[in-house]
Amino acid sequence: MQTKSHSNPNLIMIGLLLGGFVGMFSETALNIALPQLEQQLHVNTGTIQWLVTGYLLMVGIVLPLSSMLTKHFTTRQLLIFALCDFIVGAIVSALAGNFALLLVGRMIQGIATGLILPLIFIVLLAVYPPQKRGAAMGLVGLVIMFAPALGPTLAGLILGALSWHWIFWLFVPLLAIALIITLIFMQNVSEVTKPKVDVLSIILSSVGFGGLVVGASLAGDRGWGNPMVLMALVIGIVFLYFYCHRQLHLETPILNLRAFSFKKFSVGTVLVMIDFGIIMSSMYLLPMYWQKGLVVPVALTGILMLPGGIINAVVSATSGRLFDNYGAKYLTRAGFGLSFIGALMLIFTTTHSAYWYVVLAHVILMIGAPLAMSPAQTYGLNALRGPVAADGSTILNTLQQILGALATAIATSLLGIGQAASHATGSTAFVHGVHYGFWFTLALAVLGFFLSMLVSNEPEKSVDPLAEKRAAESTKTTTAEEN
Repeated sequence: MQTKSHSNPNLIMIGLLLGGFVGMFSETALNIALPQLEQQLHVNTGTIQWLVTGYLLMVGIVLPLSSMLTKHFTTRQLLIFALCDFIVGAIVSALAGNFALLLVGRMIQGIATGLILPLIFIVLLAVYPPQKRGAAMGLVGLVIMFAPALGPTLAGLILGALSWHWIFWLFVPLLAIALIITLIFMQNVSEVTKPKVDVLSIILSSVGFGGLVVGASLAGDRGWGNPMVLMALVIGIVFLYFYCHRQLHLETPILNLRAFSFKKFSVGTVLVMIDFGIIMSSMYLLPMYWQKGLVVPVALTGILMLPGGIINAVVSATSGRLFDNYGAKYLTRAGFGLSFIGALMLIFTTTHSAYWYVVLAHVILMIGAPLAMSPAQTYGLNALRGPVAADGSTILNTLQQILGALATAIATSLLGIGQAASHATGSTAFVHGVHYGFWFTLALAVLGFFLSMLVSNEPEKSVDPLAEKRAAESTKTTTAEEN
């Protein structure tokens, strides 16, 4: 992707970043309200978590299509539609009086987030020169990392004074402001070529990613050995296999998976996925631990989540600049190392843990995760060259959101398994279940740390195999003509 000259790229990004902030905020804002929603909507924990995974499911289905959509519609058209769609979804959720309607509203919002997230990176790569992308990515990190961390705090304060409906009413004015800014400042950065739409790829992608998320989500309620769960997982894996195979053999794929021929991009993408899994699993479990394990009121829970959110914002804003100066090698290792310490501390919590101890564990976790996130993203995306560059952010964001949905579903399942395995009852049993979930967070941190050993500050040496093949064929043709 070539960078064009723009007089003020920051103004172009404002509407996108505000829309992205609301989208990412929405991913965790309801976490703190889930115990309350269980009672008011008369559903269990396995069902209520669909408000999180259903949202992420739609994000994961739409994200792979974003690269194709940018070739059929202008940047302005896509962003304006996404913001209007988000406003509709927020209003539907705010007016919902039952679980089904609330879930529909959440899924409508998921469509918007699935469009906005890749646009952030597409526009960023188009309007900022390479030497300024690290700092710009740090600003994006402020959106992607701070918003989910801030969600429980603001939602807790709202729930303390009002009802959960007002969480969604809060979205509407913010989205309206983003829409106005977009109408004034947003510019088109991608070329509309309108290639042929491969309907089969869309079906394979939607069923494949959807099957994985649905299977993992159902496991939280029915167990991993349930026939419905196994069937959904198998269908998801099979459809994704054929989807990947098709993308690698199409002349103009919906998603150019050849980006994975670049080693640094592959490593960076996996690290981002793992990091987001750490965030989503811990941010799902921690508010419930405060309320059900330590019996803390919802408003106070939001306040106790605030220090971690503030630290998250500071680290997210600075990690991009640290990447510009030091590269990703040591930042990713330090980030996952600190995430390991934070997760380990949460595993040792009890029903009588001191508030300061839990807050400290959360703060350490919120230093580690964003410290690794922005450098890993920039490390991966900077490695891409040629036609695959435009697809890089879409691939990265798609897999990040899918793993976020899977991590939430797995954490829910482990929470239930832990509670069932406990010989105690009440809050003690719940804390036992939460520990099972935090062991999963810890495992992700360990995996991320070891994979970060593959990160190097050396220039990317791999090339796009398709481009290499065409270059070789061109050389042969030229040689033959000369002879």
